[in-house]
Amino acid sequence: MRIHRGVYAAVVCVLLLAVFAWAQGRKAGLWEVTSTMTWQQSPFPSGMGPMGGPHTTQICVTQEQIDKYGTTPPQMHGDCQVTNIVKKATGMTAEMICTGHVTGKGDIQASWTDDAHSTSKVHFIGTMQMGQNSQPFEWTVESTSVFKNADCGSVKPIVTK
Repeated sequence: MRIHRGVYAAVVCVLLLAVFAWAQGRKAGLWEVTSTMTWQQSPFPSGMGPMGGPHTTQICVTQEQIDKYGTTPPQMHGDCQVTNIVKKATGMTAEMICTGHVTGKGDIQASWTDDAHSTSKVHFIGTMQMGQNSQPFEWTVESTSVFKNADCGSVKPIVTK
């Protein structure tokens, strides 16, 4: 009976170490991110504001960012912070809270199947100050990220808060 418990405990420890090692093997360096933004409610008059469609960019991700987020970090502008980060072996969830000119909350979900590919989705609901008025808005950004190279070349690491 004691042998079974000992074997069971050893197997559980080995599995936990394997999951931890696999999650830590994600790669820092140059990533190519393709994102598509969809407005559920735009604060802009019809025909004005950001256009939809895929947008591809290259970003440099540090090991510190991989350790914190498990994948490419969310790209934020203005007075936004990522909170409540929960990392798992094959993904992460978090919240994005913005204050100031833009206020609101977003839900972040990311997943990966290996150390060189990930997908993410951010859904944000908030308001934007436009002159004297505050306009409500809602958007979703879905992204795929592919690792390109450990050397970022001329691409500088993105700044995260």
